[in-house]
Amino acid sequence: MAAGILKIATCQFAVSGSIRRNALQICRYLERAARAKAHIAHFPECALSGYAGADFDSLEGFDWQLLKEQTLEIMSVAKKLGVWVVLGSTHRLTGANKPHNSLYLINPAGKIADRYDKRFCMADELEHYTPGKRFVYFSINGVKCSLLICFDVRFPEIYRHLYKRKVDCILQSFYNARQKGPSVHSHIIRQTMQCRAATNYFWVSMANSSGYYSPYGSCFISPDGKIVKQLKRNCAGIMINTVDLKKEFYDPMGPFRDTAMSGKLGSSGRKD
Repeated sequence: MAAGILKIATCQFAVSGSIRRNALQICRYLERAARAKAHIAHFPECALSGYAGADFDSLEGFDWQLLKEQTLEIMSVAKKLGVWVVLGSTHRLTGANKPHNSLYLINPAGKIADRYDKRFCMADELEHYTPGKRFVYFSINGVKCSLLICFDVRFPEIYRHLYKRKVDCILQSFYNARQKGPSVHSHIIRQTMQCRAATNYFWVSMANSSGYYSPYGSCFISPDGKIVKQLKRNCAGIMINTVDLKKEFYDPMGPFRDTAMSGKLGSSGRKD
């Protein structure tokens, strides 16, 4: 495969409180991703475990053993198919500590290569989850990637941090689903993600749950902020898109981005 090329399968389905049902959907999409010759399959937030506070009221009595078994099964499928996987799930911590809302990075050898824990949890999420403290970086075929989750999108500082570390592509998982109907999320989340892509010159795969009601479908965004392709909201689906680092996009910020980040807020290059 050519250097600087990354083929991403962005997958969405109605994430539920049933670990077995979620795992079955995930494995089906892994098969489809492999048939499409994708390098990596990207799933929504809490895709395997279900999302506390939405799919079930709390994590009390949660079946951690079943979650472990199904995680191992997905790792086995990833190895059989030879694909990378970004798997949304819940990571148990020791003692009375609340778990992390996490993305497991599974490599084609069927091993967990790394884990990203959601850094910014909303106030109601803190009832169920412990925030994370570290970024995750990995490269596939020369494309440097990082992982983020949902509410992280509201903090531009995160993306500036990743830009400084020369990240090419963000795989960000969301759970904006099981809502009562259209909300501010209908109008702001994709647009904010487009802004993060364009202001930092990132490729972006954003995977959302399609559980009814979902205010938007999963999207793939190019470094100029354009939505290249998106899935229908409230419908399960998969889309295959390609990161190509040789492509050039309109980037009017390019000559000024680094100087602006150093505090020189104007084309003159003078600090205020």
